[in-house]
Amino acid sequence: MSKTTEKTAEFIDNGYPALDASKAIEYVNSVAEKGVEQSKEAYAKFTAGSETTQKAPESSFEAAKAVGADLSLKTIAVLRANADAGFSHFEALLAVRSPSEFVELQTAFVRKQVEKAVEQAKELQAVTTKAVEDVSKPIKSAFEKAVKEFKVA
Repeated sequence: MSKTTEKTAEFIDNGYPALDASKAIEYVNSVAEKGVEQSKEAYAKFTAGSETTQKAPESSFEAAKAVGADLSLKTIAVLRANADAGFSHFEALLAVRSPSEFVELQTAFVRKQVEKAVEQAKELQAVTTKAVEDVSKPIKSAFEKAVKEFKVA
C-alpha cells in the first residue's frame, strides 16, 4: 500500500504528474528575472547607440562646414587665376600690331586656358570627392556601428 500512496502523491488520478507550485513559481521568477536583465542590457545598448547616432549628424555638419570653406577658397582661387589671366591677355592684345600676331596670341591664350580649365576641374573634383567622403564618414561609421551592435544583440 505504500506504493499506492506514493503514486497518488506524485500523480493525479488521471496519470499526469502532480504540479509542485513552489517549483513552478521559482521557475517563472527566474525566467522573469532573466527577461528583465536582458531587457535592461538591450535598453542600455539602444541608448548608447542612439547617443552615438545623434552625434553623427553633428560631426557631419562640422565636417560640411570645414569642407565648404575649403571648397569656397579653392573656387575663389580658380576664379582669381582665370580673371588675372584674362586681364593679362587683354593687356597683351592692346599691344598687338598685326592680325597674324593677334591670331597667334589668341590661339596661345585659348589653348592655355583650356589646359588650365582641365587642371582646375580635376582639382575641384578631388576637393569635392574628399568633401563628400568627409561629410558622410561620421554617419557611415555610426550606421556600421549600430548594425554591428544590432547583430550582436
